[in-house]
Amino acid sequence: MTDRPRIKLPGQARKGEIIEIKTLLPHPMENGLRRDQNDTTIPRKIINSFVCEFNNQRVFSCDLETAVAANPYLQFSAKVEEGGTFRFSWTDDDGSTVTAEERITISA
Repeated sequence: MTDRPRIKLPGQARKGEIIEIKTLLPHPMENGLRRDQNDTTIPRKIINSFVCEFNNQRVFSCDLETAVAANPYLQFSAKVEEGGTFRFSWTDDDGSTVTAEERITISA
């Protein structure tokens, strides 16, 4: 579907700390309204949904629409009480999914 997503979050945090998470997914986000040089409609191809889970618990999700620009960038916060793994999933019109994982540890 696309290139590898870029994810930025700290590798370590204190227990109970609220961390900032930034994601960017290279994706054309075609809205289905544009035409190519032969006046043929370019088919719609957008990311419909994004989900972030931490240790299998959903911490953030959103639905995306055709008005979202190419290469969608999302930024949100999460409170971490323990070390673990963030799992990110982007789902496209055709049902394909891009996933990525990042670990975080808790410092004293």
